[in-house]
Formats: sequence, C-alpha cells, structure tokens
Amino acid sequence: MGHIQRFPTATKSVATNPLKMSQPIGAALAFLGMDRSLPLFHGSQGCTAFGLVLLVRHFREAIPLQTTAMDQVSTILGGYENLEEALKTIDERMKPALIGVATTGVTETKGEDLAGHLATFRQRNPTLAHLNLVFVNTPDFAGGFEDGFAAAVTGIVEAFAEPSRSKVKGQVNILAGCHLTPGDVEEIRDIVESFGLTPIILPDLSLSMSGRQPDDFTPTSLGGTTIDQVRAMGQSEATLVLGEQMRTAAAALELKTDVRSLFFDRLTGLEVSDRFVKALAEISGRPVPARLRRQRESLVDAMLDGHFYTARKRVVVALEPDLLHAVTGFLADLGVQVVGAVSPTQAPVLEKLRAGTVLVGDHADAEALAEGCDLIISNSHGRQGAARAGVELFRMGLPQFDRLGAGLTVSIGYRGSRDLLFALANRFLAQETEHHAGDAHDCHGGGGCGCSAG
Repeated sequence: MGHIQRFPTATKSVATNPLKMSQPIGAALAFLGMDRSLPLFHGSQGCTAFGLVLLVRHFREAIPLQTTAMDQVSTILGGYENLEEALKTIDERMKPALIGVATTGVTETKGEDLAGHLATFRQRNPTLAHLNLVFVNTPDFAGGFEDGFAAAVTGIVEAFAEPSRSKVKGQVNILAGCHLTPGDVEEIRDIVESFGLTPIILPDLSLSMSGRQPDDFTPTSLGGTTIDQVRAMGQSEATLVLGEQMRTAAAALELKTDVRSLFFDRLTGLEVSDRFVKALAEISGRPVPARLRRQRESLVDAMLDGHFYTARKRVVVALEPDLLHAVTGFLADLGVQVVGAVSPTQAPVLEKLRAGTVLVGDHADAEALAEGCDLIISNSHGRQGAARAGVELFRMGLPQFDRLGAGLTVSIGYRGSRDLLFALANRFLAQETEHHAGDAHDCHGGGGCGCSAG
C-alpha cells in the first residue's frame, strides 16, 4: 500500500459535512433488535425526532421511539419525574417486554444519575417489578453510533444474562455489531444453522428490521431477541463476537456466564469467511456443507474475474469504524488502492486499516482525499461531497435514504462478499469507455480492424 500516513483527527475546527452519528441513535438500534422492545430517549423531544427521522428514512419502517420530553425547567432541576412518568405511561399503554433508556446530551450535561434513577424507580414502584429496564449512558457529545450500540448490548447482557452449569449442545451465542445489516444477520443465521447449530443472536435485527407487515398496529419492535434467550446465553457452547465494538459486551457476557468467546473483526472476504466457517465446523463437529463449498468456489472465481477491473483503482472510504475495517480490508484483498479511510470517531480497529491515510473526520475530509480517485464509498450524506469532487458515490452504511432495500443488502460470508465484489467491479466497469479503438464500429469503414466495413 506504500507509506501510510496516520492523522488522529482532522485539523479543521468545524465539521462542515458531518459523518458522525450520535450514541443514542446507536443504542436505539440495538434496543430495536430485542423483541417487543421500546427505546426511550431521556432528553428533549428534538433529540428523539432527529434520530427517529434518520432511522425511518433508512429502514422505511415504523420505528417505535419514545422520549421523556425534557424542557428547560426539568433540565435544570433534574429529570427523574419526567423519566418515571414516561416509564409508567409506556407500561400502562404499550406493555413492552423491554424498555431501553438512553441518555442524550441534555441529561448528560446536567449530570443525571442514571443508576440512581433506576434504583429510585424500583423503590418507589414495587408494583412495576415486572417491568424489564435497561439504562445506558449515551452522551451524544462523546463517542458515536458504534459506541452507543455497544453500550446498549452490554447493558442488556449485564441486566439479563445468567450463568448456567448445564450446556445445550449445539447452542451458540452471536454478538452482532451495528456494522451488520439485517440482511447480513440473516445470512449469518443461515450459515450457522447449516452446521446444525442453534444461534442466539444479540441483537437480532434480522427479525425486527427486515420489513414485516403485522396484522395490527404494534407500538413496540416486532420480533428480535427475547429476554428469555438472553438469559439462556449462559448455556451456550461458545460466543461468536462479530466486530471489535462488541468486545466489551463479550467480556461482560464471559464474566457472567464463563462461555468462551471467539472474535471475528470482519466477515467480508475469502480468508475471514474461511476462518468463520472453520470455527463453526469445529464447534459443531460437522463437515462444511456442500452449499458453502459451492459458494466459496463461486467467490474465488469472482475474484479471478473481477480483479481485472478492481486492481489499481483508487478509492476513498468514509464509514463507521468496524464497517470501515471490513470494507477497506476487502478492497485491499482485491488490489484496490485505498487512498483514504475516514472514520467519524476514534476506535482501536483503526490501527488495523490498510489505507494510505487514516483520518478521524467527516465527509469534507473524504471529499478532499478523493481528488483523482475512482470512487467514494460512504452513506447517502456523502453524495454532495462526491458530486463536488466529481467522483461517483457507492453507498454503504447508515443512513441510505435515497435507495431502497439498504437494510437488506448482504456483504458478509462467501455469497455476500461475491455480491459486493460484483457491485464494485461493475461500477468500475461502467466508468470505462463503452467503445474502444479497434471495435468494429470504430473504424468508420476505414479498414484495419478486419470488419466487413473495411
């Protein structure tokens, strides 16, 4: 890749085209992966409204999201009364299986004691002991989308996972990071089940965010991981941890249940998919299914066919850290020169990136790095910068509000890696001149090409 320049953060004093999304939105998405769940933002109505719009436009689904509706007075004097009233109203009217409470900048700046609020609520409302609650600190002025998602998953594990002396043969836990689409999660389930294993996926967005039509209106998430499944995670043989962001949740789960963890920082590409499949074969004691062997052969052939169009292409990638690692690693495998990799936040996984420049910044930084490049890979908010740079935008990540089916795309495993390769190679192929010198219709009857017009 040549000399690698690494800059911790962008040098400009303002984000002119933000790439970063806030922690509360990440936490809300994690809670939406729980069955009959309702995320609750402890903050102002505006904080909730912006997060709601972003998720609705991306998934094109009804998103259940509530707020404690903090105002100026409650922000200054303390928001416990708003929180308690919201929890009681939600339980009375909506009967969720879980309420996930996430703080926002308003309550974090005030310094709300979230753990104290939970203890006070339990003490003052003994008749609501049945109410399953998870409180997480997610200040939107620190960290980012991945951090909030990881905090919520860790909170769920700490609240409900239980140790067990007995093990269920063939049962495995899967901690799925937010870089995985609902389509990716469904693909992972299919791969795991093909080995005869029974996965408990936390959170399971493939059930709640994949596009379902209920018979009647439901005010909570529709499908996802149940609390009973989280409680049963201590009976599993192993935990498959997908994404560096899930390390804290994995540590919490292993501490509570003593179930061993296997880490996979990415599942996009041949070698990393091989390692995942090999681990499943070892856990199950079964040979690799013929279907996966065929998919592997197809991916190898696709890499052979596609490298003519991907090699030496110049690309800039601006995505959340774990997805950034997965995409840049796969591009490097294909011979693509990753000129720049832009992350919205600092993360340990950035040290692994195979890119010329690694930068914590925004879409404006991606635009500046893209001069002379063939492609920018980012979410839909990168479209204006790509247009100014005169470079095509290949959409990945969240949000994608100007494309259908973004939440169901698959880019992991053999099949997903192959499909992503074809999508990228076809984009590069389309950029080439349609007709080249030497084509029959290019000779204009002048001969020399061997066509009948000569």
